[in-house]
Amino acid sequence: MSYQSLYTAAQVRELDRIVIEKFDISGYELMQRAGSFTYSVLNKYFPRAFYIYVFCGRGNNAGDGYVLAKLAIEDDKYDRKVIVVNCFNPEKLEGDAKTAYQDLVTMKYDKNKVEIRDGSTFRKEEYMDLNLGELGSVFVDAIFGTGLTRDINDENLVHTIQFINFNTMEDEKQGVLSIDIPSGLNADTGSVMGVAVNSDVTATFMGQKRGMFTHDGREYSGQIEFNELDIPYESYEKLGDSHCYLTDYSDFTFDDLATRKTRKRNTHKGHFGHVLVIGGDEGYLGASLMTAEAAMRVGSGLVSVATRKSHAAQMSIAVPEIMSHGVETLDELMPLIKRATVIAIGPGLGQSEWAKLLFARVLESDLPIIIDADGLNLLAEEEQSSQNWVITPHPGEAARLLKTDVGTIQSDRFQSARDLHEKYHGPVVLKGAGSIVIDLEGNLYVCSEGNPGMSTGGMGDVLTGVIAGLVAQGRVVTAARGTDIGMTAQMGVVMHARAGDMAASYGEQGMMATDLMPYLRELANPNLE
Repeated sequence: MSYQSLYTAAQVRELDRIVIEKFDISGYELMQRAGSFTYSVLNKYFPRAFYIYVFCGRGNNAGDGYVLAKLAIEDDKYDRKVIVVNCFNPEKLEGDAKTAYQDLVTMKYDKNKVEIRDGSTFRKEEYMDLNLGELGSVFVDAIFGTGLTRDINDENLVHTIQFINFNTMEDEKQGVLSIDIPSGLNADTGSVMGVAVNSDVTATFMGQKRGMFTHDGREYSGQIEFNELDIPYESYEKLGDSHCYLTDYSDFTFDDLATRKTRKRNTHKGHFGHVLVIGGDEGYLGASLMTAEAAMRVGSGLVSVATRKSHAAQMSIAVPEIMSHGVETLDELMPLIKRATVIAIGPGLGQSEWAKLLFARVLESDLPIIIDADGLNLLAEEEQSSQNWVITPHPGEAARLLKTDVGTIQSDRFQSARDLHEKYHGPVVLKGAGSIVIDLEGNLYVCSEGNPGMSTGGMGDVLTGVIAGLVAQGRVVTAARGTDIGMTAQMGVVMHARAGDMAASYGEQGMMATDLMPYLRELANPNLE
């Protein structure tokens, strides 16, 4: 399996240092490569734009912008006007950024095609004087890079970013392009630092920044174009493992998937595991039903549901393939646990005395357990830990598990996942935009798939069933057997997200959790042409 590594800002800075010091590539050469790559991205997405506005800050990110501006001026292929807006006094630039600026202002150019403006004192109303016209404009964000460490609250900078955001993509004539990372987006956490550029496209390089792939980063980064800038592969080896990776469905091979290329002709249902779903308190039948059906759709041989007696008959009618059992006592639950391969508990479970009774018994089992929804709420009340559990909280549930608030969880989703793992020991799936999975070794995986249409009730119930169904088939089971159940969790997350993207072919708005079912079946059979 091959994953794309994701890095913190500090790791990328260290990579930059290694390349310069160990491989004799100058910082200015790297700046030239970054500017050149970004200009190629600009031409790819905005070939019809006449005006190129380059907003430059005061660090190396600004230097990349000056390089891009110079390339645009020199390019005879396009008839364009380049407007460079200095958001800070360029006379205070240092190092490679200063060199890039001097190279720009000392070159010969047509004064009618180039304009260099002082934007350090811009007021909101002054932006209205910029000639946008009908010829189309691309707005290049080279204000702040990964070195930003505090919220942007300067009034002029806020106005600048608001103006840029007002001009998002309409077609190939207009849009916003960020260099390396959208200004104001935290490279490590994916949180907006007061205000941030909402980019249509981000050209990033050397190392992909993990904050661009989760939380606000999913929205503000737009389409991400990455280039390693031809730095030696050995520089990554010297940096070491990032322990944070971007993952999608294509990362998994046939051997990883629950179904092999073909099932043997002499198999039977018992070869593919038995999922026991526990949930469906009075009035909450639907959640456990969706979990059970999802487990079947990804290939589990048998699925049973332990639910209230009043629901058992209804469930059997809804999906006859599911074995529904009315369970009111532990004596009725125990035979079901003994026959199961994996337990999924929480969807529709509620927090009644019945729910607490069943939940407490399940936690005593040595079977792998997938815990979601009310199972997480009950776990938050009586904290326990196990490496054989996968917990799958959304930010609200994560906040209850860690005795904090949603804002704290979202402010650094990577640290929140680590905190959950440290406290509860097993693999964690922190759901949301750019779901994060942490395995038993502490490695982080960010799901690159999924869409806003999946923000509907029941999606988490389906995910629980997907993970349980994959675990049941024995691809990855328990820590006791020396295998990390976290791998199965991340497989389930990307399969679920990919199914959501496939369902979105009919539009994101109006998508329901059950819309994923036929696509889950398709993804569980990767051998199909």
